[in-house]
Amino acid sequence: MDQNSTLEFGWRRIIITITVITCSLLELIDTSIVNVATTQLMGNLGCTLSEISWVVAAYSIANVIIVPMSTWLSIKLGRKNYFGGSVILFTLASAMCGMSDNIWELVGFRFLQGIGGGALLATSQTILTEIYSPEERGKASAMYGLGVIMGPTLGPTLGGYLIEHYSWPMIFFVNIPVGIIAAFLTFTFIRDVSYVTPEMRKTKVDWIGIILLIVGVGALQLVLEKGDEENWFEAGYIIVSTVVAVLGLVGFVLWEFNTDHPVVDLRVLAKGNVAIGTVLSFILGFGLFSSVFIYPVFVQRFLGFTALQTGLSLLPGALVSGFMMPVVGILLSKGAKPKYLLPFAFGIFAIFTFIMSSIITPQTGEDSFFWPLIVRGIGLGFLFVPLTTMSLGGLKGKDIGSAAGLTAMIRQLGGSFGVAICSTFITHMTYVHRADLVARTTLYDGATTQRLQVMTQAMMAKVGDMVKATNMAYATLEYTVTQQATVLTYIDTFQYLGVFFMLVIPLIFLAKDIKLTEKIDTSAH
Repeated sequence: MDQNSTLEFGWRRIIITITVITCSLLELIDTSIVNVATTQLMGNLGCTLSEISWVVAAYSIANVIIVPMSTWLSIKLGRKNYFGGSVILFTLASAMCGMSDNIWELVGFRFLQGIGGGALLATSQTILTEIYSPEERGKASAMYGLGVIMGPTLGPTLGGYLIEHYSWPMIFFVNIPVGIIAAFLTFTFIRDVSYVTPEMRKTKVDWIGIILLIVGVGALQLVLEKGDEENWFEAGYIIVSTVVAVLGLVGFVLWEFNTDHPVVDLRVLAKGNVAIGTVLSFILGFGLFSSVFIYPVFVQRFLGFTALQTGLSLLPGALVSGFMMPVVGILLSKGAKPKYLLPFAFGIFAIFTFIMSSIITPQTGEDSFFWPLIVRGIGLGFLFVPLTTMSLGGLKGKDIGSAAGLTAMIRQLGGSFGVAICSTFITHMTYVHRADLVARTTLYDGATTQRLQVMTQAMMAKVGDMVKATNMAYATLEYTVTQQATVLTYIDTFQYLGVFFMLVIPLIFLAKDIKLTEKIDTSAH
């Protein structure tokens, strides 16, 4: 069998590349696009903020369940059928989301949308890796990385624009024309891989592995999505979900290592740099999604940015990432080693977090964030491509898909852990800092007393009533204390993230040196 039979060339490769990048970009945009529509959804569907959060959670849970199963489903159904079917499911579910009459309809259709979208994410990476030669994998990783980096950034921007100028259903309807074109191009140009034999398609279905994966990963994602909102283990279903997640995941790992035809081939962790690449993918997801989470929350809640303004402020950095990725891809194709580019990338990302911790105040303006976000963009540009290249380098046949699906799932979970941990840390540290400030802000403190007197006199000039003026002065002081506690908390959060990224750097040097120019043995399975 021709070992290069998966490769594509010329205009056909260009069309396939545009198709799969567009699909992965759509999937990731929809991960965050709903976040800016909460007010409109609550008003139009008559639901609470807690209920709206299930719209986000349902999509994420479906994503993280289906991503690691993508390689197995591609083999069973055929890659063209699976990818094209997933595009159709994603498009139809998007249409149904926009036509939903109540919140639980929307949650159900978002889950279906997540099932289709999760397949797009992992399978896109596999297709790109296989249609480019090993020498060009850095270029392929760079193009795939455009979707991964741009998606979470463009989501709030596009969502903010559509909400501001149209109505909430448009954030779903916008997927329909793109999905129709992508489905047509998929069935016209994408081919099934030749190394998948009829015997591989007829292998026994790993039903136990599928059930354990759905139960374990689904429960874990539920805990991460809803834990902070429910004050973690004060809610009974969070406790139950945690126990189910632990038992399900332990059972899943043990079963997959000991069954002949696993739904997720965990044995690929022993090959190449997949194991260390998986760990670093978790850290990438942690840093990417937590930083995208922290920044918008701070600038919208405390600096008064609109959703569109927030998205536009993130856009230049994302464009810099998009510009840097092809450059990094060229460096890799010319022999640069990923494990020497990655420490630089993590170091740049750490610098971004330290700069952010030094500039945020209650009065920080939009212009102050421009250069730190550019630095973040450079770091991400140097981070994603070498990591993907290192993780998949030297793999053969279906191992590429298995590793791509596994690292994509871990990256998603890393993002969920990052958001959950940062959210909990922010809540806790705000209380800690507030308590510390309150302890210092007493009537026995001369500076506090003097400030209260000044504020009372200012309020008295406005309202002409001493009681009202005094109450307003105390309320202003309370607001100031809370605001300062919040700023100190975000400073801490960025600083701890920076230290975390610096501590990761020594781990990178454990990676093996793998020749990225090895030919793919597509007959291997």
